[in-house]
Amino acid sequence: MKTLILDHLEHTVSRLPEKTAFADEKSAITFSQLISCARAVGSALLPFTAPRSVIGFYMDKSVEAVVGFMGAVYAGCAYSQLNLRHPAARIRAILDTLETPIVVTDREHAPQLEAMDMPFNILLIEELMNAPIDADGLASVRRSMIDADPLYVNFTSGSTGTPKGVVVCHRNVCEFIPCFVRTFNITHNDVMANQAPFDFDVSVKDIYSGLFTGATVQIIPTAFFTQPMKLMDFLCERQITVMVWAVSALCFLTTMNALAYKIPDKLRAILFSGEVMPIKHLHKLQKYLPDVQYVNLYGPTEITCNCTYYIVDREFAENETLPIGHPFENERILLLSEDGRAITVPGETGELCVSGTSVALGYYKDPVRTAAAFTQNPLNTAYLEPIYRTGDLVRLNERGEMVYVSRKDFQIKHMGHRIELGEIETQMSAVPGVERALCAYLADKGKILAFYTGEADKKDIAAILRETLPSYMIPNIFMQVEAMPLNKNGKIDRAALLEQYAARKKEARHAQS
Repeated sequence: MKTLILDHLEHTVSRLPEKTAFADEKSAITFSQLISCARAVGSALLPFTAPRSVIGFYMDKSVEAVVGFMGAVYAGCAYSQLNLRHPAARIRAILDTLETPIVVTDREHAPQLEAMDMPFNILLIEELMNAPIDADGLASVRRSMIDADPLYVNFTSGSTGTPKGVVVCHRNVCEFIPCFVRTFNITHNDVMANQAPFDFDVSVKDIYSGLFTGATVQIIPTAFFTQPMKLMDFLCERQITVMVWAVSALCFLTTMNALAYKIPDKLRAILFSGEVMPIKHLHKLQKYLPDVQYVNLYGPTEITCNCTYYIVDREFAENETLPIGHPFENERILLLSEDGRAITVPGETGELCVSGTSVALGYYKDPVRTAAAFTQNPLNTAYLEPIYRTGDLVRLNERGEMVYVSRKDFQIKHMGHRIELGEIETQMSAVPGVERALCAYLADKGKILAFYTGEADKKDIAAILRETLPSYMIPNIFMQVEAMPLNKNGKIDRAALLEQYAARKKEARHAQS
């Protein structure tokens, strides 16, 4: 029997029709209102779309955005949230990949979208929500849907300079979210604080945990993450019980000493992911919130949010690393050596690979990169068992817990975002006056370091990159070098470049003293 996201939504509506489903700073919507508005949006979209196409959404995270997402699903489509803060060139690249016939926006942001001058219809969410419901049309589409149909497409950074669209289907979410909410006892009594943008898969856990359980999801305005007092007021006034946040957002609280101003006393659980949690910041959270459950979540977008978790159950020194723990129910984790051997011995490092029904469908209209990352389990020669190769190197500690070590390639986690350094290098190489470019990541400082040869000025490079890359992908440090050193394989020697950077830094310190 097929199970779609809509089945879970409708079940929750039948149990809790008048309960608040989602709320933001300006508005709120009950579950019964959500389903009614979503069906109106779906009805209005039917004439513009084909089954299983992807609809772009160009609007801030909001109650209306969630209604729009569910409306796209009622129309038999998937949705893809576009980040308003990304430059127009990146938005165009994503829309070119999607080849979507329509983009949904609101009156506030329609002028920005119109200025991009692209071949699609622009539809306003305000009008779609007031459309008449076409019950027969929606029923016809519903009969043709299966649980392997795409639900959403989230775009991540791509090493070739082109973003990768991860395709997640109904089955993926219907498998993962019930397990997620059971594991952490999320129920209709909870109030969840949505921190992440809707194009970042941390938000998937907020949206669908709410839809599955009947928990209320409070959508925090993005601007509050530069205003710590307003943020803490929001958490307290909305009586938040569960926070599923990116590590960088939690570090904002501790860096700004926000908890010294006000403590959300209803809070019972903080779950974090996106990058390694600095123990120093965890200790600051525990100081103010000693009775809260802390959970370290791990997993890329390609496996539907997370595949492992670690409930913090002991003290850690500041020079230790939190384990990423153990697999979620019904997910198989493999640690593979470079030659495809299973790693089971503590201390040995291998690439973490994932098998199970939460593994995504691949990358949208990108068969080459899909084939490279979604492969057959080399340990299984009896039947088809697709795995996703994360590219993350992991080892087992003496307790048998998995601990993240580093990236296998040069993909990084920075400010909560997964970034391919190659994408930055590609864009830098296109800047006039830049001959060659290479990026490295200073993990201890959380900074992207860009090396380049050529006559371009550092300020000019940064200004041009802002036209094509999100702000979190702009290098923090630019270093001009005379030539790129090569290793014995004829490739740019990253270690030699980092040595140059360290030497130059040392010289600068001596000059100052």
